[in-house]
Amino acid sequence: MGNVKIFFATDLHGSEKCFKKFINASKVYKADVMIIGGDLTGKALIPFVVKRDGSITVDYFGQKLFINSEGQEHKHINEASDYGYYPYKISEEAYNDFMHDERAISVAFLNMMKERLKGWIKLVESELRGMTVIINAGNDDPFELDSVLDSSPAIIHPEGRVIEVNGYEVISTGYTNMTPWHAPRDIPEEALRDKIDFMASNLRNPKKSIFNIHPPPFNSGLDMAPKIDKQLRPVAPGMQMEAVGSKAVREMIEKYQPLLGLHGHVHESRAAKMINSTLAINPGSDYQYGILRGALVEIGNGKVINYMLTTW
Repeated sequence: MGNVKIFFATDLHGSEKCFKKFINASKVYKADVMIIGGDLTGKALIPFVVKRDGSITVDYFGQKLFINSEGQEHKHINEASDYGYYPYKISEEAYNDFMHDERAISVAFLNMMKERLKGWIKLVESELRGMTVIINAGNDDPFELDSVLDSSPAIIHPEGRVIEVNGYEVISTGYTNMTPWHAPRDIPEEALRDKIDFMASNLRNPKKSIFNIHPPPFNSGLDMAPKIDKQLRPVAPGMQMEAVGSKAVREMIEKYQPLLGLHGHVHESRAAKMINSTLAINPGSDYQYGILRGALVEIGNGKVINYMLTTW
């Protein structure tokens, strides 16, 4: 097996700036394989309300913006997109009805998620032509995105199967153990264990494989998140942290001892740790600031040669 450089990032959550940095990272780090581990979509749709006189108002999380020129409009649309939000232009007349129609909001939100992902895939097609690019959905991503990921031969959508990359077998899933938010791909630990075990049992050489598994292993140092109460508020006093990773993922790593584990999901827990003979990495995420956290890993001769956590 020859040397292979992998650049891994995850939890971009719709950030246009982070995705453009991901594209450029292939050249900066001279990577052979580019991987996004899940959670592709943003958290909120932001209405840009167009008034009759052509001016625009935006309620930007409590901050009221008044836009009076095309230049300002482009600036604020690009800024919102860079930090993972979806600017949605709508007339003043339609705005009130729209905001009271949950189905209309859901349809618009989903359509914007899909359109942004299609735009990202077009960037891959134009900028990373001929390169191995693996992009998976994560637990926060609606299932309707899967057909978009399957639509282009320029990317590999790896969910639930064994793929071979430069001589190394890779298994992937964006499903996670249950979270307080009950995201689309949250499932019980037993079901997650079965998913991973099924894939791993089909590996020819598990100890030389890569586990691209969205949730980090439990109590690994890659899964520490703020403790929250039943109202989803941080527990006071101070910032109390707790392990929120997957026990099933930890069990499967300990059982199969892959060469490398690539994880995300817990944004605050940027680290690299050894679990027996497996190097497990969570590069973390600061998408909301337009910062791309990543990991550059070089493997060769069936072992990890070196790695580096990156910030861009």
